Amino acid sequence: MTAPVLLVIAHGSRDPRHAATVHALTARVRSLRPGLRVETGFLDFNAPSVPRVLERLAAQGAREVIALPLLLTRAFHAKSDIPAVLRAARTGLPRLRVRQAEVLGPSPLLNAALERRLREAGIRPGDRSSTGLVLASAGSTDPEAIAVIAEIARELRHTGWCSVRPAFASAASPAGFPRTEDAVRALRAEGVRRVAVAPYVIAPGRLPDRIDEGASGADVLADVLGPAPELARLLLARYDGARCAAARPAALTA
Repeated sequence: MTAPVLLVIAHGSRDPRHAATVHALTARVRSLRPGLRVETGFLDFNAPSVPRVLERLAAQGAREVIALPLLLTRAFHAKSDIPAVLRAARTGLPRLRVRQAEVLGPSPLLNAALERRLREAGIRPGDRSSTGLVLASAGSTDPEAIAVIAEIARELRHTGWCSVRPAFASAASPAGFPRTEDAVRALRAEGVRRVAVAPYVIAPGRLPDRIDEGASGADVLADVLGPAPELARLLLARYDGARCAAARPAALTA
């Protein structure tokens, strides 16, 4: 049987670095699994759009697609935008079977990618005990997404950092997460000798740029997750999980 097409769904951005990073990530996925067809579609700003990709796949004779949201948490886009786009596709393309995979986070592979970026920025294992870490995400008002970020910060506290603070690039969240710059200042006020900022985002854009600006008072700023090997492996893991779930008998998934 032909394997389902993997359709990676990215948000899109006016910043050209965003699409370039997404394409670099999908290229790495292809290199890890030669023969798997991997397509990219965008919700906004960039082409091709998700509906256009699905229409093209159907016209080319594809029968099954696994749509993978390139999202770190289950917030608005995963719960509303993407399901709506996929529902419309199923109605308009009845011969094309489209399944939505789980979002990327939380996952140990994401934590490993975050650690990779910190190492690349100059953080050594012996630095952690004297370094405070700001886990800077884009931001969300969704309680589930907020809880995930808070839990990741708690997990990171147990890996040797002297302090870990979650922060949002956008306005402060209902959970009281500070902006990146405020989290950096709070760590300084605690007397932390060294401060590192780790962007918990996939690709550059407007909100990641805010993280960079907020990190101006930090000692170390890691890069976005981008096409990290761990992230590419995670995409394939989510694809495989969706494929296995689709193959289970209905009695086992009820």
